Order: sequence, then structure tokens, then C-alpha cells
Amino acid sequence: MSRAPRPARSKLLSRRAARVAALRARRRGERVVFTNGCFDLLHVGHVRSLEQARRHGDRLLVALNSDASARRLKGRGRPIVPARRRAELVAALECVDWVVVFGEDTPLALIRSLRPHVLAKGGDWRLDQIVGRVEVESWGGRVVRLAVVPGARTTRLVERIRGG
Repeated sequence: MSRAPRPARSKLLSRRAARVAALRARRRGERVVFTNGCFDLLHVGHVRSLEQARRHGDRLLVALNSDASARRLKGRGRPIVPARRRAELVAALECVDWVVVFGEDTPLALIRSLRPHVLAKGGDWRLDQIVGRVEVESWGGRVVRLAVVPGARTTRLVERIRGG
């Protein structure tokens, strides 16, 4: 009999709990992968990126922008889905171990606190644009750019839904 999947809500962590989880994983010799985003209207591009990110380590921690943070980045009318629900949707994916919501414009403070082995970001980001790259590389970690799924963009979905 196969093991039942963990409930999505059990993967939602506070910043403090995320730090403890990452520290414990490192002590067990596990490689922690960190990625971040708004994940508003979860789509196949998100799913494939998260699955790909997970392949770079033993644990995948996803940092998700709060509603206020997403609004500052994406503009009025966003996010469409509230942070708590976006977080639960992302956490429901088998490849995701932990989800933490952050309110800053960038995840830099969280990256510094968690000290992941791998920082994964979408391939549409140039290396010099990836927040936390310098820090992760400074402690011997690495940065990976994930494959982009053509046509899979939340902004395009929102425009189509709104009749644009």
C-alpha cells in the first residue's frame, strides 16, 4: 500500500518554521532548493517549473508573494487569488515540500535566512536579475535557470479572461 500524500495545509510554514525546516534538512544532508513567485492563477508553466526545480535537490521550498507584495509587483487587480489559497494550491503539488508567504518586494531576506543550496528561477530571468544569486553563490550554493514553457504566462491568462 502506498503512503498517503501530506495534506497541503501541513506544508504551509511561517518564516520561523521554514528556517527550522531548512536547517533540519541541511543537518540530515538534504539539499534545499528555493524558488519564489506570485503563482497567481496556477498554470502548467508553474507546475513544470516547480517539478524541474525539485529535481535539483531533496527538498523544495517555495516562497510566495503576499497579496500586498503581488499587488506592488503586478498592479491593480492582482492578485486574483488570495495568498492563503495560492499557497495551498502550490503546496498541494507533490514536488513541493514547504510554502512560506513573504510580504517584501523581493525574497532576499528569506534567502539569507534559509541559506538554500540551490536558488531556482524561471529561464526568463537573466542571471544578473535573480535576487539572491550573489548570496547563494557566496556560501557555495548554485543558481539554476528553469526552462520556460512557451505561452504559459499568468498575465496572458488574465488578459484572455478579461476579454483582452
